[in-house]
Amino acid sequence: MPRTAVVIGATGLTGSNLVNLLLHNNAFDQVKVLLRKPTLKPRAGLESIIVDFEDENNLAAVLHGDVLFCCIGTTRRKAGSQEQFRQVDFNIPVRCATLAKRQGFGQFLLMSSVGANVHSRFFYLRTKGETEQAIIRLGFNSLHILRPSALLGKRDQPRLGSLVGQFLVQVFYFLLQGRWKKYRGIKASTVAKAMVAAAVKGEAGTHIYESDAIKEMAGEPL
Repeated sequence: MPRTAVVIGATGLTGSNLVNLLLHNNAFDQVKVLLRKPTLKPRAGLESIIVDFEDENNLAAVLHGDVLFCCIGTTRRKAGSQEQFRQVDFNIPVRCATLAKRQGFGQFLLMSSVGANVHSRFFYLRTKGETEQAIIRLGFNSLHILRPSALLGKRDQPRLGSLVGQFLVQVFYFLLQGRWKKYRGIKASTVAKAMVAAAVKGEAGTHIYESDAIKEMAGEPL
C-alpha cells in the first residue's frame, strides 16, 4: 500500500536527491516537505509545508504521514555558534522524531555522520552521536541511521572551500583503506538511494549503516 513520506532537510544536497527519488517511487503516493520558507518549485505529488521548527504545536499540526526522512544539517561555520549548530542538528531532528513517534509514524530514517559518537571530543561528532542516541531511545518500529562521510555532488551554490574539499576527498579516495575506508567520500545521490531502499524494505529494528553498507543498500558497487 502506498504511503506518505515526510522529508526534513529537503533543500540540501542529499535531501533534494531524496525528494526526486521519492516522487518517482510507487511505494509512496505523497511526499511532504517541511520548510522554513518557500524554496521548492511546485511538482506533482509534492506538498511543501512552511513550519516553525521551534513551535511544537505548529509541527504537530502538520506532521502526519508514515515515514519520516531527516536530512537536515549544517556546519559550525554556517550556523555561527555551537548553540545554533545544536539547534539545527540536535533539537530539530529530535523534536520532529518525538512528535512523529507520538503521532504514529512507523519508520524514521536519519542521515547522521561517519564518526558520530556521544563520547567524541569533537563537538560536531558528539552532537551527531547524541542525536542518534536520543532518537534510538524513542523506540521506532523501524529506524535506519546512515553515517556517510564527506558528501559529493553538485551544489546549487558551490563555494570555493566546498569545491576544494570535494577535490581533495576524491584525490585521497583510494588511499583510504582498511579501517579508514569508511571515511571515503560518497555521493549524496547514493545516500538518498539507500534511504529510499531502506524505507521500502521496511526492516524492523534499529539499523546503522556505514559507507559500504550505504552503497550496498543503494545497489552500487563497493
